Amino acid sequence: MQEVMSENALRDLNTIPGSEKKNESSSKGGFTKPYIGTATENLEEFQKKNSVSLVSPPMNGNETANTVLETGIPEVEYIESENLNDLEDVDTSLKTLLAGLESKDWVLVCEALNNVRRISIFHKDAMLDILGDVILLVVKSLKNPRSAVCKTAIMTSADIFNAYNDHIIDSLDPMLLQLLLKSSQDKRFVCEAAERALVAMTKWVSPVLLLPKLQPYLKHKNPRIRAKTSTCFCRSVPRLGVDGIKAYGIDKLIQIAASQLSDQLPESREAARILLLELQTVYEKFHDLTPTVSEHSDMGSWENFCQSKLSPLSAQAVLRVTNIAREGLVLGS
Repeated sequence: MQEVMSENALRDLNTIPGSEKKNESSSKGGFTKPYIGTATENLEEFQKKNSVSLVSPPMNGNETANTVLETGIPEVEYIESENLNDLEDVDTSLKTLLAGLESKDWVLVCEALNNVRRISIFHKDAMLDILGDVILLVVKSLKNPRSAVCKTAIMTSADIFNAYNDHIIDSLDPMLLQLLLKSSQDKRFVCEAAERALVAMTKWVSPVLLLPKLQPYLKHKNPRIRAKTSTCFCRSVPRLGVDGIKAYGIDKLIQIAASQLSDQLPESREAARILLLELQTVYEKFHDLTPTVSEHSDMGSWENFCQSKLSPLSAQAVLRVTNIAREGLVLGS
C-alpha cells in the first residue's frame, strides 16, 4: 500500500510545472530530481543572456566611457570621441586592423572599431591607403544584429566623417544607406547615435558632393528614410552659400523641396518648409529685389519664379508656406 502511494505521489510530482516544483521543494525542504537536458539548455541560455560585453578595449590613462544598459547584457560601454586616447603602437594596430574588423568574435570587432576611431582622430593619414577597405568593414558592422557592434560602428562612422571629409565620398553610398536605416529604427539609443553620425556627415562632407548622394533617397519607398534624408538635405544646402546654391541650380532645389512638402511624415514636410524659406532668402539676395512703382516690378518676384518652375499645385503649396512664414515675421516685428 505504501509503495502504491509513493508511486502515485511521484507521478503527481512529475506533472507539476517546473516553477511549482521549485516552490514546493524550497518551501518544504524537499529535493526533486533534476531534469538534466533542460537544465543544460537553460544554463547555456543563461550564460548567453548574462555575459558582460566590453565593446571597447581596456581604457588607457584617463579614458572614460558612457555606460548603456542593453536587454540581456548587464553593461556595455561606449567611449565618446573626446575621451579616446591615442594608441600605444600605431603600426601594429594598423597591421591587425582589417583582421580585427573581420573577426568572428564581436568583442574583437568592437575593439578594432574603436582603434579605427583612434587612428582617424590621431593618425588619419596613416589609414588613407586602406580607408576604402575599412569603410566596407565598418558597413558590415553597421548591419550586425548585435546592438553593441552596430552602435560602435555608428560612432566610428561619425569619426570617419570628421577626419576624412570628402575622401570618403567614393565609399559613402553603402554607409549612407545603413545610417539612414539605423536612424529610422525604433531602438532609441541606436537611432540617436545614427542621427548624430548623419549630422557629422552633413557638417564635414562638401554639399556639392553630398547632395547628389542624398537625392535618390528622397524617393525611397520607406517614409522614415525619406524623412531622415530630407532633414540631411535641408542641413546641407545652406552650406553651399549663395553662390553655391546659384551654381547648383536654385530651380532644381526648389523642385526637390516642393516634392517633399506633400510627403507622408511631418519630419519631411518640416525640412522642406525650412529649405524653401532658405531658398527664398537666397533668391531674393542674388536678385537684389527692391520695391519699384514700375508696372513690371513683379517680373522677377519669388512668386513668379515659383510659378515658372513648378506645377500650379506645387507652386501654390510653396507660396502658401513661404507667405505664411513672411507674414509671421512681419507680425512679430
